[in-house]
Order: sequence, then C-alpha cells, then structure tokens
Amino acid sequence: MKAKQNFTTGQPSIPNSTYAGEFAGQYIAAALLSAKTLDNKYVEIHPNVKFKEVIQKLDVSGIVQNASCDFVTSGSVTLSERILVPKELQVNLSLCKQEFVDSWNAMQLGFSAFDTIPASFNDYLISYVGGQVAEVTEQNIWAGVSGSNGQFEGFQSLLSASVAAGTTIVSGAITVSTGVIPAFSGSATVVGGQPISGSITSANVIAKFNDIVNSIPDAVYGKEDLLLYVGTGVAKAYQTALGGGSVGANGYNNQLTVGEKPYNFNGIDIVMCPGMSANKVVAAQKSNMFFGTGLLSDYNEVKVLDMSNIDGSQNYRVIMRFTSGVQFGIAQDIVYYGAY
Repeated sequence: MKAKQNFTTGQPSIPNSTYAGEFAGQYIAAALLSAKTLDNKYVEIHPNVKFKEVIQKLDVSGIVQNASCDFVTSGSVTLSERILVPKELQVNLSLCKQEFVDSWNAMQLGFSAFDTIPASFNDYLISYVGGQVAEVTEQNIWAGVSGSNGQFEGFQSLLSASVAAGTTIVSGAITVSTGVIPAFSGSATVVGGQPISGSITSANVIAKFNDIVNSIPDAVYGKEDLLLYVGTGVAKAYQTALGGGSVGANGYNNQLTVGEKPYNFNGIDIVMCPGMSANKVVAAQKSNMFFGTGLLSDYNEVKVLDMSNIDGSQNYRVIMRFTSGVQFGIAQDIVYYGAY
C-alpha cells in the first residue's frame, strides 16, 4: 500500500477559488467539447440554452401551380416543433493532491505527451477531471437515459421512442404515422411487425449498410451533411470487411490489412461515435441532430477547494455544474437501425 507523505517545500499550494462566467465557460467547454461527437462537430451545437429551446420544423408541399391572373392559394404549410431541454448535471469530486503532484511536476519538466502543458496545478487537475467528464458526455449523447443518475436522454432513447410511437401492426405489416421515424424498411428480420436489429459483423456490415442507405428518403439522400453514425464495433467491422473479408481476395485497393480504409460508404461519410451502443447505426443529416447546453452562460461556475486550509487534509475538491441535452429535428428524415 502506498504510504502517505506530507507535501514538502516547492509542492503546490492551492488557494480556494471560484472561476465564474467566461473562465468557467472555457473550462467546462474544454471538457464537454472533448467528447468525440462534439469535438468533430458531428451534430449541431447550440450553446447558451438556459432552460429550453424550441426546434421548429417547417414542412411546405404543393406550392407550385399553373399560372393565372388571380392570387390562388395552393399547397400546405405545416409548422411543428420539438423541444430541447438540457438537463442540469454536476461534478462533486474529492481528489488527493499527492496522487497527482508527481505527474504534474514531470509535466513541468517537459516530459508530457500533451500538446499543451497546464501552467498551474489547478489547471492540471481541472483538465484531468474534464477528460472524465468528456467521456461520460460522449456516452450520454447516444446511450444516456434521463432517469439514471448523471445521465441525460440520449439519441438512442429518443429515436427508439419515436419509432415505437409510430409503429402499429396491421395484418403483419408495419404502418407509420406522421411525425415519427419510419420503422426500418431494410431486410432485417421482422417478427410480429417489429424489426429486429441483429448483430452487425464484418461478414454482413456491407449488406446492412446497403439496406440502411436504401431506406434513406430520396429528399435526404445526396445532402452534403448526410452522415452514417456508427459505434466502435460497427466501425471495426467495416474496416475488417474492407480488409478483404467482403470485397474480394485482395481487399480494398489491394491493401489487404495495411492502413486505415476510408470511412465512407457509397459516397456517404461514416463517423465513429464511441458513445453509441453495439449494433446501432443512424443515417441522418448533421443539421437534423442537436446538442444543447448552457455551458457558455455566465452563471456556470467551477469551484476549486484546497481542503488543507479547512480540515488539514491533502484533499482537493472540484465542483462543476453544467447542462446538457440532445434532440433531433425532422423524424421522417432519419433512418435508425437497431431500434428494438
């Protein structure tokens, strides 16, 4: 067991402090935006959502008509909306300074692999905690469940609920009501009128992608921001398939297993989102997927407390509060594989 040692001269003395407003926004933003989905801007990021934001959807159809001398109203305009409500979350963390000071001192000497070396012990520990916050945020964006502690409702739950709300069984067939995501229409096994996702492996990933792409609405197919969102397992399966398993004996471009293969399927970019669960694929426009937060608002705070001046311990506390939430816009423009 590691013996506890007292700090000696030259080791950091950390004042109790509160970072508020702009500086807090920078700290929390650095943490949350390090999540891969956000860092690569795979979704639209809406900051400064203090309570909720209304995402309005405008559907216009049948507006072109034969010319006449009179003003004749034609077509229809339907305005609907979805609500993005970020959930308030917090970090109450107590760390022992001694567990980190050696690493911090080494970083000051230039042995760090990080691009930017935090100048102060405060910044170092906040960046460390921020990395953990980023990992949890990435998981919540896709697989989060609002009823669970420390989680907000992720895309998978929202999309599954939309599919289920619009799916009814009529003589074994699937019918879909307006305003929800259509049930998957590819070649997935169908039992009792509801599609089963099934595992995605290197042996079937290309066939699955074909089914998904064929289910993309014509009005969406070809849009510049159309993406195939996949989890780590599906991304691995696709790379393996291009290595020779499904595209011929020599693999992609005769490279066999050497080098990374392009994350692109028939002209649609594939983006790997580590927070997604296994065997899930979402085909959607980036502009139809939203992440909202109040992290840049001036009421956010990061409190840094050195407990040595309070209770004589070597503990160091980091306290954060921030809000996070996701929502999609037009349901009919999304294909979700793995809804059940």
